[in-house]
Amino acid sequence: MKLKFWFEFASTYSYPAAMRIENLAQQNDIELEWCPFLLGPIFKSQGWSDSPFNLYPAKGNYMWRDLERICQTQDLILKRPSVFPRNGLLAARVACQFSAKDWLPEFVRSVYKANFEYDLDISEREVVANCLPLSMAESKLILEEAESQTSKELLKASTEKAQKMGIFGAPSFTVGSELFWGNDRLETAINWLLNNCVANP
Repeated sequence: MKLKFWFEFASTYSYPAAMRIENLAQQNDIELEWCPFLLGPIFKSQGWSDSPFNLYPAKGNYMWRDLERICQTQDLILKRPSVFPRNGLLAARVACQFSAKDWLPEFVRSVYKANFEYDLDISEREVVANCLPLSMAESKLILEEAESQTSKELLKASTEKAQKMGIFGAPSFTVGSELFWGNDRLETAINWLLNNCVANP
């Protein structure tokens, strides 16, 4: 059974989760699948036109302070983005189209660092290209393919799948039909997999 990691590049709590999940999966000999999706359509279906952290200032203020504490614990740099939430559409299309590539985890972490450590605009092609651990020529081809209709449909399908599974926020983790929401539920998801899924079909 796989541990599936559902993430959104604009998601604050997905940042610390993305930075530690691969190591935890390897330590526990767990197969990890990276599942990019978009929160915008999900929020819209709930009647929200913006991130709930912007719609509800008290909740937003708490989140940023909480994230500071989490990042401090993980020795991560956090620079509050000057624009929140940022548009991670292109990066998500790259991650969706090339989800099976061995460079994907490094790319995902680089995009999160660009957004939450360096306060860079991850909607810009140049920023996304620089996050790819590839040559400039290869990165150019990757971005061209990520902007194709096929890549757009893949990301749309991934987002629709997340909705059907009941995912309402990021990060989320699934083990079969079991859903775990939030960075602080990552270990819970791993323990569930180890204790309840003895075989890897």
